[in-house]
Amino acid sequence: MVTIPTGEFLMGSEDALAYPADGEGPVRTVHVGAFSIDACTVTNAQFARFAAETGYRSSTERTGWSFVFAGLLPDDFPPTRSVVGAPWWRQVEGADWRHPDGPHSTWEDRGDHPVVHVDFHDARAYCSWAGKRLPTEAEWERAARGGLHGKVFPWGDELEPGGRPRMNVWQGDFPNRHPTADGWYGTCPVDAYEPNGFGLHNVTGNVWEWCDAPFSPADDGGQRVAKGGSYLCHASYCRRYRVAARQGLPPDSATGNVGFRCAVDMA
Repeated sequence: MVTIPTGEFLMGSEDALAYPADGEGPVRTVHVGAFSIDACTVTNAQFARFAAETGYRSSTERTGWSFVFAGLLPDDFPPTRSVVGAPWWRQVEGADWRHPDGPHSTWEDRGDHPVVHVDFHDARAYCSWAGKRLPTEAEWERAARGGLHGKVFPWGDELEPGGRPRMNVWQGDFPNRHPTADGWYGTCPVDAYEPNGFGLHNVTGNVWEWCDAPFSPADDGGQRVAKGGSYLCHASYCRRYRVAARQGLPPDSATGNVGFRCAVDMA
């Protein structure tokens, strides 16, 4: 874990990339007390240890299915239900954190990748076992900014400085073409990219991260905040791979691009 000192930062965004309906604005100065946060998201190997020691069964293990990105399924995978408005998500029987892409896959060949198919309750259960907690939204965003003020990304305002990818997001024409200029199709190891100024890896891209915070818009059905975007984000439809971006998810939502990292209070 890394320690984030007490301090103030500019939270939110009102620039041309922002989604006002998501509640990103207004930009405001927020004071956050000192805390510690994981340098990386929780990995498959870490979650496997938790499950082995406690016998915990995740939400998707109990329901028996989850949503998987269609591009990760075999070519001969039978037609299954998709998400309205997002047909690239397919319902897959047997998909869970142990089998990230469905029953034909296993976490064991990607132990250093982020655990996925975990809902808000699964994440909190792991945190409790580890003696930690989920970060608040303000804590997460302060840590993700790495000490920078008002910047779009953890490293600055340019998406790909020098033409070099700095995070694991979709390359090419979503969802049909992905030349993997960043080297990854699907998730990548939790420390695959260089850390930000505070020492946190992959705070944008790779997987959405649960925060212990309610989503703000009214009538949200009790949704919780997720931050950071994922490997499926692309400017053509979802530019939420920014530190200020946020989305609301039902607490029982678990898909193949949602994970988490833990935080602890300073003694």
